Amino acid sequence: MRIIAITNQKGGCGKTTTAVNLAASLATNGRRVLLIDLDPQSHATLGLNIKSPLSIYNVLSKMAHQKVKLDNIIQNVSPDFDIAPSSIILSTLEQELAGEIGRESRLWETLNNFQEHYDYILMDCPPNLGILTINAIRAASEVIIPVEASRFSLEGLDQLISIVNLVRDRLNHEVSFRVLVANFDSRLAHSFKLLGKIKADFKDRLFSNIIHVNVKLKEAQNQGAHIFDFDKYCRGAKDYFSLAREIIIQEKHLCRT
Repeated sequence: MRIIAITNQKGGCGKTTTAVNLAASLATNGRRVLLIDLDPQSHATLGLNIKSPLSIYNVLSKMAHQKVKLDNIIQNVSPDFDIAPSSIILSTLEQELAGEIGRESRLWETLNNFQEHYDYILMDCPPNLGILTINAIRAASEVIIPVEASRFSLEGLDQLISIVNLVRDRLNHEVSFRVLVANFDSRLAHSFKLLGKIKADFKDRLFSNIIHVNVKLKEAQNQGAHIFDFDKYCRGAKDYFSLAREIIIQEKHLCRT
C-alpha cells in the first residue's frame, strides 16, 4: 500500500483538484483508493457531494463526542474510490493536540491499525504547515507538491521541503517528495519561463506530466463529481489519467527496492 500526502501551504495551486482526480484516475486504472480529507475546509468532501455526520475528526480526536474507527466513516464515491470525509470541527484538532506527546504521529498510528486493504491512500492536506500537515507527512511515504508556474507559488516551496526533510530526520521516517506542475496555462509565455526554472531546480524530483488549465475540472467540482464521472474525454481527465499511469509505473520499481 502506498500512502501519499498531497500538500502545499499556498491555496489555489490545484491541491484538492489533484487529490480528488488523481484518486479517481488511480481507481479507473484498477487500483483501490482511499482519499482522506484532512483539510477542515472540506473542499474534497464538498467537491464530491459527500454528506456525513462523522468525519476524520471523530477518528483522530480523543475529545470527540462520538469516537469511531477509520472504517466507520468511509464513504464510497465510485467503483474502487472511497473517501474519509472532513468537517469544519477538524480545525480544533491542532489546539487539542498542542500539549500531547506524539501528536505528530496520531494519523500514522491510525493507519498502522487500519485493517482495510487499499492499494493507495491519498491525503488532501490543509493549505498550511500545521499539525495536520505534519501528521500527513509523518504517515506518508511519499509527498506530492502541486505548484503553479507562478512566482508566488514557488516562494513557499523551500519551506515546505524543509518540513518534509525535518519530519524525515527528526522522526527517522523515510519520505520522498515530487513536484507536480498544475494549473499550467500554455497560452502564457511567462508560464513556460517559470516551467523552465522549475525543471532546472527540481530535475529528477519533477513529474514528467503536467496538469493544464481546464475549465471542465472546475465544472466537475461545482457539480459534485470527479472529472471521470463528469467528462472523461476532456483535457483535464487525460492529464490526470497520464499522471496516474506515471505513478503506477513506479510500482515495479518500489517492489524491487
